[in-house]
Amino acid sequence: MITTEHLLSIARWAHDLSPSERERAAKGIVERSFAQGEYICHQGDRFDCWSGVVSGLVKVSAVSDTGKAVTFTGVPAGGWFGEGTLLKDEQRKYDLVAIRATRLAMMNRATFLWLFDNSVAFNRFLVHQLNERLGQFIAVLGYDRMLDAQARLARGLAWMFNPVLYPSVGSYLDISQEELGLLSGLSRQMTNKCLRALEDEGLLKIEHSGVRIVDLRRLARYGE
Repeated sequence: MITTEHLLSIARWAHDLSPSERERAAKGIVERSFAQGEYICHQGDRFDCWSGVVSGLVKVSAVSDTGKAVTFTGVPAGGWFGEGTLLKDEQRKYDLVAIRATRLAMMNRATFLWLFDNSVAFNRFLVHQLNERLGQFIAVLGYDRMLDAQARLARGLAWMFNPVLYPSVGSYLDISQEELGLLSGLSRQMTNKCLRALEDEGLLKIEHSGVRIVDLRRLARYGE
């Protein structure tokens, strides 16, 4: 278990819970560290916990029956994921991979379901989260079919600054070009070329160890 003070520092949604709900949530969470490149779970596994990224970066991806690899999203620090799987009580339909050394907060299913059954504030958060996530995945499908590499990178990056899904990111994301390439399905060279072009258009700034967003609205609509 973790302390309620620590929970408040890693989960924005916890601030809206009552003190008793917050205590119950904290008691149901443990933390675990994963090395860079380590699989957190494989497609088809039972992974019965709701997870939040305390530090690091997680790639959510899958491989189709025909062998086509699809990356759905990257989850930076502050993001929580896996609620749909727990609500449906099913196996994971995607792989989870630590793109860099990552620490996860993992809430057991019993605690998650107790909050779901008893906390109005928690349910309000889940509704907003699921709505944003649905929009994200629908958008990803469209990107693959209609956008070129630069536009896919732009919009994928914009999603990582979504204030509902990732409230802790702000305007700067600590991420390497190699990591962005892994999330976008692009080579490091192509990622660099696309980022330079987006920087030249005034949408972002490439900094020493990450990316700073200058115009999130234009980045999110890039390629239209």
